[in-house]
Amino acid sequence: MEPRESWAALVAGGVAGVFVDLILFPLDTVKTRLQSPQGFRKAGGFRGIYAGVPSTAVGSFPNAAAFFITYENVKSVLHHDSASYLTPATHMVAASFGEVVACLIRVPSEVVKQRAQVSPSASTFRILSHTLYQEGIQGLYRGYKSTVLREIPFSLVQFPLWEFLKDLWSWKQGHVVDSWQSAVCGAFAGGFAAAVTTPLDVAKTRIMLAKAGSTTASGNVLAALCGIWRTQGLSGLFAGVVPRMAAISLGGFIFLGTYEKTRQLLL
Repeated sequence: MEPRESWAALVAGGVAGVFVDLILFPLDTVKTRLQSPQGFRKAGGFRGIYAGVPSTAVGSFPNAAAFFITYENVKSVLHHDSASYLTPATHMVAASFGEVVACLIRVPSEVVKQRAQVSPSASTFRILSHTLYQEGIQGLYRGYKSTVLREIPFSLVQFPLWEFLKDLWSWKQGHVVDSWQSAVCGAFAGGFAAAVTTPLDVAKTRIMLAKAGSTTASGNVLAALCGIWRTQGLSGLFAGVVPRMAAISLGGFIFLGTYEKTRQLLL
């Protein structure tokens, strides 16, 4: 992959990340509060819907940029030696590597954001300083494993499906898809991936919001899922599935459409 293409992927990814995270922040807040162990109303209901937005604003660009520069570079390396029937596997591996790298930036931002979303009266800076004081740096990375375990299955579904839909549409019309068509493919792929990975998202939210020192806070995803199943059943595992699907479908449209358009402009 040429340096110019790498820079285009980095900048386009960062711009797309900022756009989608800030536009869809209210939906994300509603989803987090629906998944909160204290319940939607006690977590703030519809009050302070932009609580935690500074954390998102700071983390969005580097997080999305890190994902796409990793994704495009790994995809470029693997494409050289792979047959066409291995293309979906190439996209899966590239997306997985991208998520592992991006989560190094995403998780601290997500921890602060989600705690602010369920405590709208506390400022983002206060939550950040309190987390560092009480738990240290490792407190900011609580839920790293659960986030990666959520994001990798999500990307294993979303990105191969996105690339497949783009290729299918391109073949049907006889030319490469436009950015808006890529955005539509991203919306379908994102919505489907969001639905099937919601239980992992609920587990990640519970781990990040759990009291320090509690069993849930230890980060055991399977234990968190079992606990939710025992206390709330299937409805608990799929808490927030509608706003999550809505947010990620719309997010896939904005995020992947913006990424394609910005990248085309830069190349």
